[in-house]
Amino acid sequence: MSRIAGLLRRSFGIVREHVGTDHLGNKYYSIPEQKTWTGRQIRAKRMVEAANPAEYEYMEGSIPIEWEAWIRGRRKEPPSIEELMMHESQRNEVKLKAMELEEKDLALQAKDYEEGLVATPARTVAKGHASTAIFGKEELSEEPTSTANKFQPGSWLPTSKK
Repeated sequence: MSRIAGLLRRSFGIVREHVGTDHLGNKYYSIPEQKTWTGRQIRAKRMVEAANPAEYEYMEGSIPIEWEAWIRGRRKEPPSIEELMMHESQRNEVKLKAMELEEKDLALQAKDYEEGLVATPARTVAKGHASTAIFGKEELSEEPTSTANKFQPGSWLPTSKK
């Protein structure tokens, strides 16, 4: 079917030029501004043919940033292989530096906790969710409780006779 569609496109004047392919297998095409055989003006378009054409398999990041900028018209020329490799190495360097900085920060925090300069974060456990009506309310227990000068009787309900 795609051969027939390609033949019809070429015969009726709509021709797409293959511009490039990325490392994920996506193919990028450009359709220059032209007139069809009927005289209709077609504006220039840029398009991608995804390696995974199923919509449910598409994930953010399936198209490299440089190619997405070209598709959306933010850049005039498609990215070169050298440019793609340079940007990829820069992204890897930034990731490594971020990991090193995070490890250094965690080590400094642990040192501060050990020296007592910073209090360890308190871990509070709340029952329920803040949007519920019973958030923060104490549940009555069947057992009586006593804390210092306060006495709280337990809640007792008679059993049903059913």
